[in-house]
Amino acid sequence: MQFMLRIRFTRTGKVGQPSFRIVVAEHRAPVKGKYIEIVGNYMPARNPKIVTVDKEKISYWISKGAIPSDSVAVLLKKQGMENMDRYLLPRNHKRTKKGAEATAAKAGQEVKKAPAAAPAAEAAPAA
Repeated sequence: MQFMLRIRFTRTGKVGQPSFRIVVAEHRAPVKGKYIEIVGNYMPARNPKIVTVDKEKISYWISKGAIPSDSVAVLLKKQGMENMDRYLLPRNHKRTKKGAEATAAKAGQEVKKAPAAAPAAEAAPAA
């Protein structure tokens, strides 16, 4: 039986003082649930931010098929780990448009909208 593994954050710390563990967990496990192994820590509330990462363990789990979450991949890239770009989602991702707007947008044309309805004629004053 093969599991889909994720390398992701799990939140720890007090209210208003977040800190995160970087853990390897099954993708269906709850965020605050069971995990397989702790591979690092991240404390963004400290000044400067503290990041401890075991790069050997992360490389091992990635070789076994674990996929880092987008947030973890960004953090690992900043820490100097190689090949994290393939796990990052595009930052300029936009929702697709429907109907005529979508086909016109693909063709690079502007969509002409119907003119606004004329204001209703004023009612004749009651005499």
